[in-house]
Amino acid sequence: MAGAEDGPGQQPELDDDEAAYCRRWGAQHAGARELAALYSPVAGALIADFLSGLVHWGADTWGSVELPIVGKAFIRPFREHHIDPTAITRHDFIETNGDNCLVTLLPLLNMAYKFHTQSPEALERLYPWECFVFCLIIFGTFTNQIHKWSHTYFGLPRWVTLLQDWHVILPRKHHRIHHVSPHETYFCITTGWLNYPLEKMGFWRRLEDLIQGLTGEKPRADDMKWAQKIK
Repeated sequence: MAGAEDGPGQQPELDDDEAAYCRRWGAQHAGARELAALYSPVAGALIADFLSGLVHWGADTWGSVELPIVGKAFIRPFREHHIDPTAITRHDFIETNGDNCLVTLLPLLNMAYKFHTQSPEALERLYPWECFVFCLIIFGTFTNQIHKWSHTYFGLPRWVTLLQDWHVILPRKHHRIHHVSPHETYFCITTGWLNYPLEKMGFWRRLEDLIQGLTGEKPRADDMKWAQKIK
């Protein structure tokens, strides 16, 4: 038990029985560490999928191509993608992945620095968290590439089509659901794992209703105007 002289901010000392209990049931239990290491990569992929959906939903649903800076640079490509979904397949590797690579470069460099400077004991404690971050970064980095593959119907490497067929990455048939006008569902474009549960929950619709109630803005109004203008 903690001694009477333990000061503020100090960790209390545990007796042998309490220490054994923590090792058996706490976060330091070997089984807990193994489970964390096993599931943290899956959690990283899930968070990457959700973030891809959040960004995709935001750009598809709100804003206007007439907005300064972000309109032409960020929102317009999403509008054009609904008009010509296969245009992305004509982009080279840098054009497809460059922006995401720049965003994730710093976290990868930070991870490399920690692996170079920290002790093996510290790295063992950090391993589940770093696995989570690494998978989040890798799936996030290649989200646009995965999206491009979901619109590519000829000439894909066999390993890519296998990953699509196994639903490790976004399948082509799965992503077609989003491209049915008015483009109001299945926004997640990394793995697509979260599309069905989010749709069953009505997650995006509820979020749109909340924002429309607060701002008066109508979801996808600019997207529909853009589509009519192009036609």
